[in-house]
Amino acid sequence: MARTTIAEDFLDRHHVAHEVVSHESLVNSLDSAQATKIPPKRVAKGVLLNADGKYVLAVTRADRHLNLGALKQQLQAPVGLATREELDEVFDDCVLGAAPPLGPAYGIESIWDDELAKEPDLYFELGDRVHLVHMRTRDYLALLGEDRRGSFSREHTSAVYPSLWAAA
Repeated sequence: MARTTIAEDFLDRHHVAHEVVSHESLVNSLDSAQATKIPPKRVAKGVLLNADGKYVLAVTRADRHLNLGALKQQLQAPVGLATREELDEVFDDCVLGAAPPLGPAYGIESIWDDELAKEPDLYFELGDRVHLVHMRTRDYLALLGEDRRGSFSREHTSAVYPSLWAAA
């Protein structure tokens, strides 16, 4: 794979041990988890927010939804989802829906959900819908920093996920 994303360069510059896992082209992190047989609780996803005029990347597990009310309280600012145009502008090296949850690589503050720390290792999109990065959770969280973290997600309530995830 030719390195084409800011995220891959960021990981290399920080000398973080990681591997890149290839998969078929898919739409989102949940689909990637299912195709690679990785439990969604081990896949990190980022959601770009506009918090009072400033971008913030909220990172949680692929099997969870963001609670914008909780994020508003933690960030102490009005919070809304970024527009598609904003996503295209910020993650201009990525395919829509495959932005890596690495805010620092893009000069964006990140806030990470406490749920991420429950897994020994994580996977996340590299930016092209066909590659996931696999690394130790502690290394990933060190890249994001300890300053911004909290509890701001909730479980998916739909029965969309195969029963195999419940056993994982």
